[in-house]
Amino acid sequence: MLLNIVLWLILGGIAGWLASIVMGRDAQMGAVANIIVGIVGALVGGLLMNLLGAPGTTGFNLYSLIVAFLGAVVLLFLFGLIQRAT
Repeated sequence: MLLNIVLWLILGGIAGWLASIVMGRDAQMGAVANIIVGIVGALVGGLLMNLLGAPGTTGFNLYSLIVAFLGAVVLLFLFGLIQRAT
């Protein structure tokens, strides 16, 4: 159980970090923010993939990392839109 939590934190950190680089927010975010964005991104990506008829996150593997990354990019994009609107 503890190992699964640690693995998901690592996967979330990697996905969030990669998404922050792609979205140009890497200098503004720290490790904790990357982990949070990656984990929430995995939830968002899993939801979007399920809506498209594909499986969401399936475990600690490359497919789940890609889903989490795509969800994190969507999350950062939406966050940027909200920041510009205010």
